[in-house]
Amino acid sequence: MRLASRFTLPTAAVAALAVVVGVAAATAQQDLGGEPSCTLQAGPTRSVVRVIDAETVLLDDHQEVRLIGALAPRSPDLSPSAQPWPPEDAAIAALRALVLGRSISLATSGRARDRYGRRLAHLFVERDGERMWVQGEMLAAGHARVYGLPGSYACMRELLAHEVVAREAGSGLWASAAYAVRSARRSRELMRRRNSYEIVAGNIVKVAMTKARTYINFGRDWRRDFTAGIEARVLRAHPEWAKQLAALEGKRVEVRGWIQYRNGPYIDIEDPSQIAPVDERLPGRSPPSSGAMTSSDRDMPPPPEKEQRLAPRVPGAVDL
Repeated sequence: MRLASRFTLPTAAVAALAVVVGVAAATAQQDLGGEPSCTLQAGPTRSVVRVIDAETVLLDDHQEVRLIGALAPRSPDLSPSAQPWPPEDAAIAALRALVLGRSISLATSGRARDRYGRRLAHLFVERDGERMWVQGEMLAAGHARVYGLPGSYACMRELLAHEVVAREAGSGLWASAAYAVRSARRSRELMRRRNSYEIVAGNIVKVAMTKARTYINFGRDWRRDFTAGIEARVLRAHPEWAKQLAALEGKRVEVRGWIQYRNGPYIDIEDPSQIAPVDERLPGRSPPSSGAMTSSDRDMPPPPEKEQRLAPRVPGAVDL
């Protein structure tokens, strides 16, 4: 299932993905019906000379760029010796078809590089007269899952809206058991997935708040059962969200992140987008309405006068 991904999601209720290119912010807010839900800083336009893997490209200036926000499948996701891995091969082929040999526009927010020195960016490409968001295309086709890095959680609502299209259709990697949602009750299975990126679903038994960290417990034995934790600095950065955490007790949620060991399987939550009540799943995207952006609006989104951040939200409520 292919859906064109542009600077704005095609739903009147969704605020646009704004990239800095040179129009007054006030004008864009009027056009979009409110404050943009994420704002990126425009970068250079370069050509892609090589697709290194399903989330990394090499530009004509010899820079490696990693597609922030979209975690592609890799053969170790199945087993350390799994080669080749069809979901990975399909994702690489899809990225090549999108960007190889083409000019792309880079846009950034927050963290500039990963620990390997690769530039972190959102990519946009012109195809068939349409400006397409590369991350959105990869996610909507099931060639990646949404994830973030500390300092780079911009546009998570928009990313998740694309991912849910593929999840609902069972497209791409979502057809593989390797990427199935894991049960929070199966601690041993989760420990076997240690150091892997997972989505874990379960009912919250208790939200325990300490001075340094808040623990979201999915079982009665915190020494063995699955737990998610949130450091105090994250709570301070999202105060309204932090106030709502206790209300999650007894609710079924999904948590996404890297499985660690800390008295049992554990996921560290760095951003509200990592935890979402299951009964607040994202809806699919509808066709453009009369309130959607015009082509000229889409080609020239607004420049922010200062960095705009997503407002704190109820835990996991991806407000589309």
